[in-house]
Amino acid sequence: MFPAKFEYHAPKTVKEAVALLAKNKKAKLLAGGHSLLPAMKVRLAQPGALVDIGKIKGLAGIKVAKSGTTIGALTTHATIAASKELAKQCPAITEAASQIGDAQVRNRGTIGGSLAHADPAADFPAVMLALGAEFAAVGPKGQRTIKAGDFFKSLLTTALKSNEVLTAIRIPPHQPRTGCAYVKYPHPASRYAVVGVCAWVALDENGNCAKASIGVTGAAATATRARATEKMLEGKKLDGATIAAASAKAADSLDCMSDIFASAEYRAHLVQVYTARALKAAAARAKG
Repeated sequence: MFPAKFEYHAPKTVKEAVALLAKNKKAKLLAGGHSLLPAMKVRLAQPGALVDIGKIKGLAGIKVAKSGTTIGALTTHATIAASKELAKQCPAITEAASQIGDAQVRNRGTIGGSLAHADPAADFPAVMLALGAEFAAVGPKGQRTIKAGDFFKSLLTTALKSNEVLTAIRIPPHQPRTGCAYVKYPHPASRYAVVGVCAWVALDENGNCAKASIGVTGAAATATRARATEKMLEGKKLDGATIAAASAKAADSLDCMSDIFASAEYRAHLVQVYTARALKAAAARAKG
């Protein structure tokens, strides 16, 4: 299997990469390459040019500060999974990273590449939705910020423009009495999420749920929020009965996919089960 002919460019700056994208209308960005290159080999993707941003300095790294956490778009899954500081501030992110693919994928794949590709079974989209992340993108007119809730549009489609480069992911600062967790039911071969759920909860002074945010991936054509469950949790004690009742509504607004891996009904069931597991883990961390 061989890809169609294409030009190859390796810019050294983001500005140069943006200029190349503007010049080559059929160009595609290359980060880790674990999604794009296989598609090119079977000619499902036939870009006229590849703009390899892997050599641009400053696009990788993790910075944890009081104002929040910033993760460079070229930071690998393995680097994220191994970050003790990040695990302390946002354990759901490191949990998601550690469950992606195998060691080879984690050592080469990048968080920015995964988010920009927007695979419906990818792990990070659910986490970004639940944590209220923001994405920094640079285009011909400069930098703009895109909220995670506005980023994922549909199957393999995001709010990124064809001439923009995703440069960083920003996570709000960790607050007292909050907790988050990511759990998933992985496909046994690909390790993609048949269903993955990230839960973030904040408790008030009385130990009741002040706010909840739940991101779901793998179930539908794009990652989404389980808003019915979120609303059912607010103002209530996060005990077993409350979590069970709220989790039972987690798939209500989802148009669950049906394929050779799982039926729509089974995915809906998994969403309920894994929402409950994620909520229990997040609540325990908030209380702890």
